[in-house]
Amino acid sequence: ADGRRGFEETAYLLLFGTLPTADELASFCNLLDVCRKLPDGFTENMILKIPSSDIMNKLMRSILVLYSHDKNPDDTSVRNVLEQSIRLIAQFPTIISYGYQAKRHYFDNKSLFIHKPRPDNKYSRVEAETLDLALVIHAEHGGGNNSTFATHVVSSSGTDTYSAIASAVGSLKGHKHGGANNRVRDMILNIRENVSNWDDKGCLKDYLYKIIKKEAYNKEGLIYGMGHAVYTKSDPRAVLLKKKAFELALEKDAVKNYNLYKNIEDLTKELFFE
Repeated sequence: ADGRRGFEETAYLLLFGTLPTADELASFCNLLDVCRKLPDGFTENMILKIPSSDIMNKLMRSILVLYSHDKNPDDTSVRNVLEQSIRLIAQFPTIISYGYQAKRHYFDNKSLFIHKPRPDNKYSRVEAETLDLALVIHAEHGGGNNSTFATHVVSSSGTDTYSAIASAVGSLKGHKHGGANNRVRDMILNIRENVSNWDDKGCLKDYLYKIIKKEAYNKEGLIYGMGHAVYTKSDPRAVLLKKKAFELALEKDAVKNYNLYKNIEDLTKELFFE
């Protein structure tokens, strides 16, 4: 409501059990900025020399390698696990962005760009708010989901933080969990290739029906992004993101793409209840 970012506050709340004061939040954000740099040689040896076509796979492997750069990796005291967790929170964006650039270069034949983390990178207000919102609602979504449960199971054995978090990322990678995003993207690309006029709801609905009948796309009969094991009627995260996605579509002149997603949502609901 007052226009400030929420992810760092949410992370602080989950780590310490209370919301930060203004001074505590500023100190916490500064700590994250200080910890974003990866160990010496890590980018070259772990990310660029061993690229992966899948960013989640690269993140999982990178987490395990960070174990070797920790002077006290197996100490599971609260203080040490807290320090490890803060470093991982800070370093994840760096690993993901570098891993993505390596993927683009080695697998997609694009130019390679590697920039040091900077606290003053420039983004539009809507871009920053959209990412912040996505991070907040997914952080808040913990508890009984697959990857969080994996963390509980693996850490209960007394193993180290890196092994536990890597297992959670491995779980999140699965297409029935966080990896569903990739299936949605691939399905949308397939629909664009096979439906010439996205604005024609009749043609779009016919193709969606073929997907459900296992006659099109990957023949699994699923409209990815629709339906949830827990949120059987609607996903509150989607409700929040939908409004922000429209703002982003307006800014990026991508309303046609937004309408395609919206029409797929509306028409799939119609097909489910016909």
